[in-house]
Amino acid sequence: MHRRLLSWACSLAIVVLAEPAMARPKRETPQASLALAMRGKPSRTRPGTKKRRGRRAAPIPVAPLTKDGLPNVMAAASVVADLDTGDELFVKHPDAVRPIASVGKLFVALAVREKGIPLEKETAVTEEDRKHALGGARSRLLVGTAYKNIDLLRAMLVASDNRACTALGRAAGMTPAELVAAMNRQAKRLGLKRTRFTDPSGLNGNVSTPRELLVALRAVLEDEVLAEILATPSVFVSSTSHPRYGVQYFNTNVSLRVGRFPVIGGKTGYTDEARYCLATSAKLNGRRVGMVFLGAEGEMTRFADFSRVAQWVVDGGPARTRVPLKDARALPQGVGASANPPPGAMTPKLAR
Repeated sequence: MHRRLLSWACSLAIVVLAEPAMARPKRETPQASLALAMRGKPSRTRPGTKKRRGRRAAPIPVAPLTKDGLPNVMAAASVVADLDTGDELFVKHPDAVRPIASVGKLFVALAVREKGIPLEKETAVTEEDRKHALGGARSRLLVGTAYKNIDLLRAMLVASDNRACTALGRAAGMTPAELVAAMNRQAKRLGLKRTRFTDPSGLNGNVSTPRELLVALRAVLEDEVLAEILATPSVFVSSTSHPRYGVQYFNTNVSLRVGRFPVIGGKTGYTDEARYCLATSAKLNGRRVGMVFLGAEGEMTRFADFSRVAQWVVDGGPARTRVPLKDARALPQGVGASANPPPGAMTPKLAR
């Protein structure tokens, strides 16, 4: 009897002493995260119960064109232009300075490429990268895992993984502060006067305008390595330090993956302040057409704006529509601006 009581008391003491340790959150490690990824996420639904689904509001139909024959762009600010001639086809508040979220990662790519980042060398994701990415979408680049720099570029540009930004900067020999300075130098090099960076990932404070982002997009597309990445629908990135761990990324540019127009490449972005953003390009009627949409209220609105503009271009809308620049303010509030403004309206670096 005494032995049973003693055994029971020892078991209780072990449970009590172990409980605080079990309650502590575990640090992120490649081994633990890999094991979790292989097991899969546990279901939160009790056996025998069904998930409740709320009724989705029916989407409000949007006319493809305005009464003036312009594309009915819903984003707060936009510009559409021929990337080869610099001719603007459509503008809507093109010089409005707005937050740009992850679209600013285009400048990270330009900065590290100018620094001569070794694409085939490996870089490990660190705790510093995790801290700089706090507040953004969940990263799948685990702390302690290493990847080729080309794969970090793919993770950043294809799926907008925030931890890749500072990791790439470090691979190019830059601290996060030096990377931000390099991004601002890229803006200055391109002649962009309203573009400012304070953060590598775009989570805090980066701003630009539709016109200036179009200049940056064209600069990125002129780099063969970056252009190929932007045109990638999906990619599998393998860790060089943990061969059993890899990430399947899908491009956040939905128009590239499932659209009916030949998209060349682009970059998306979102924060609560910036709303939904998109800088993209497509081959339409034999010419490269660049488009920037900033401040769309719905996640898919930016892609719908792209489709409306692309269809307008394919249908010959720019040739048919002539709205004088002086009449731009007379258009309905929040609907359009002007088509085919004078060539001088384009940022000089884009016009050739």
